[in-house]
Amino acid sequence: MPTEAMNLIDDDRLFPPNPVTRGIARRLYEEIRGLPLISPHGHTQAGWFARNEPFPDPAKLFVQPDHYIYRMLYSQGISLEDLEIGVEELKDPRRVWRIFAEHYYLFRGTPTRMWLDYAFHELFGLDERLSGGTADLYFDVISERLGTGEFLPRALYERFGLEVLATTDSPLDSLADHQAIRESAWKVRGATPRILPTFRPDSVVDPDFGGFQENLERLGEVTGENTATWTGYLKALALRRERFKAQGCTATDHGHPTAKTAHLSLDEASRLFDKVVAGRGDAAQKELFRAQMLTEMARMSVEDGLTMQLHPGSYRNHNRKVYERYGRDVGADIPMATEYVRSLQPLLDLYGNEKQFTMILFTLDETTYSRELAPLAGHYPCLRLGPPWWFNDSPEGMLRFREQVTETAGFYNTVGFNDDTRAFLSIPARHDVARRIDCVWLARLVAEHRLDEDEAVAVARDLAYNLVKKAYRL
Repeated sequence: MPTEAMNLIDDDRLFPPNPVTRGIARRLYEEIRGLPLISPHGHTQAGWFARNEPFPDPAKLFVQPDHYIYRMLYSQGISLEDLEIGVEELKDPRRVWRIFAEHYYLFRGTPTRMWLDYAFHELFGLDERLSGGTADLYFDVISERLGTGEFLPRALYERFGLEVLATTDSPLDSLADHQAIRESAWKVRGATPRILPTFRPDSVVDPDFGGFQENLERLGEVTGENTATWTGYLKALALRRERFKAQGCTATDHGHPTAKTAHLSLDEASRLFDKVVAGRGDAAQKELFRAQMLTEMARMSVEDGLTMQLHPGSYRNHNRKVYERYGRDVGADIPMATEYVRSLQPLLDLYGNEKQFTMILFTLDETTYSRELAPLAGHYPCLRLGPPWWFNDSPEGMLRFREQVTETAGFYNTVGFNDDTRAFLSIPARHDVARRIDCVWLARLVAEHRLDEDEAVAVARDLAYNLVKKAYRL
């Protein structure tokens, strides 16, 4: 039987077994492995960097924020109560860590395992595989190092080689933490670190979002606009976008259940708004309102230059008991089939030919890659394709994406990679996986004499660094 002691990560991980393509992939990877990281969309917290306080313990750092981890554990009958999900301060972090370690075998073959092993090895120097037997060793080593200056959030930001890190923020957020970072003496390479907010208006544009009416009232309070009227509501949203831009924001993000858009007249939109705000809208009217708001957000992006991201196709909070106990975003979101061609038509009729407008489309529905998304992005000047997202951000998912979209959309109607994570320490690992897989795909094209190697080097650099900066106006 193999022992538990081994190198957690191999230098040739993810590269093809064929020696010719593996050699090409290695050479391409060496050209890009040291490029700075651009993280244009994610869910880390600006407060970490504003306060620069030590992360409290391994369980709080790795287990509690990462739905990839506790979703898998929950699927095997481990209660979220035992993992202390949803509590501010963990009562027994070592116990939580031991539960995680004892069930680490559940992550065999998953991208989560790769991300975690990368962090354990590269950041903490651990070479033994995590298990019940090594749980306390891991906990003690990680805890000790989290107490040192080199593991403070700002030090890790610099160590990771981050050039840009975008958070995701409600229009109701004061952005005080972002302001504190800008006003601090912290400099990276002589400049203020680019930790930027992203405008995520779901809480005030989705009538099904919990506390929607109260959120509109709060929006009116923070902007001084009358958000009980359609025109006042739109003015308030535009003002918040201006505030976000002043803090460095370059993008918006929209987590709608579908990609449906609409083009209503002013009177139609105003009447629909009145009905929805009064709580009298049925399911179809709520969906129409969300559709209209995507078009309104596109109009505002044409005006203010913010890149627009659309993340549809997730059945949010599918497990009602978990949602009622723990609230939103606790790993019970399930992919759904998503239609884009007809759904986006009203918005594209208005803004699809605007060369200065950028709209990035993501999907959880891989069946749309070659049928809908690649042809759309391969035609409309405003459209770009986001990388495999969430359930598909795996080596296999990344390869399927390249195989299905490149033939129609090419490389240059895509936007590189974003990590979309709450787990700060997984950021370098996720980017490393994406860079390796892109090199695998490019190596195949070179080996098949479909691309010269110097061209593959240029594409690899673009996918790792240049395209994301362009798409997000960074």
